[in-house]
Amino acid sequence: MMLKRFARSEDGAAMVEMAIAMTLLLVLTLGFVDFGYAFYQWNAATKAVQVGARLASISDPVASALTTAAPTANPGAPVVAGAYGPFICTYDNAGNGSCTNGGVFSAAAFSRIFRGDTADTNDDACPAPANQRPGMCHFFPGLQRRNVVVTYAATGLGYQTRLGGPVPTITVSLQNIDFQFFFLGGLLGFSNITVPSMLSTVTGEDLMSTSP
Repeated sequence: MMLKRFARSEDGAAMVEMAIAMTLLLVLTLGFVDFGYAFYQWNAATKAVQVGARLASISDPVASALTTAAPTANPGAPVVAGAYGPFICTYDNAGNGSCTNGGVFSAAAFSRIFRGDTADTNDDACPAPANQRPGMCHFFPGLQRRNVVVTYAATGLGYQTRLGGPVPTITVSLQNIDFQFFFLGGLLGFSNITVPSMLSTVTGEDLMSTSP
């Protein structure tokens, strides 16, 4: 008799149902938080590379050898695609900057892209801009110099012996950035997601470091 009453008893059912519902609700809520933050980072990364590409197009080139890299044998002739470079400039994990193809890395020019017009420092610091143009780091908090790649390529623009140097196609992209799930990684074992390169490409203008 007691066993039958126990089998038919519904005491505590609401507590069990609430425990199951709360678990699902908690996972959904934390999932929305994680994916919402990932979406924010995606937008921040997109904006950062756009700003970086724009700054690179109006600043001295990070690969300082770019200004004399184009052929000069035929003044006025087009600078054909692949005539120089590409110069791919970035920092390594040890904080050393370099460019491929003997680009001669300019830390000051890279800093202008990374930090905008704020003071140049030899680290990943991102000072608050004081009435000046912001850089990539101001749009993507936590961005480090080694995450930024600046590429100058010859794609058939400009002409030989141009006074301002060749007209490169400039690409700014990101590398080695992972988004880590704060909640879902521990709850459901979600793996880190590698942020895409988010590259932005523009045409070089008057490459100069002076502010407008």
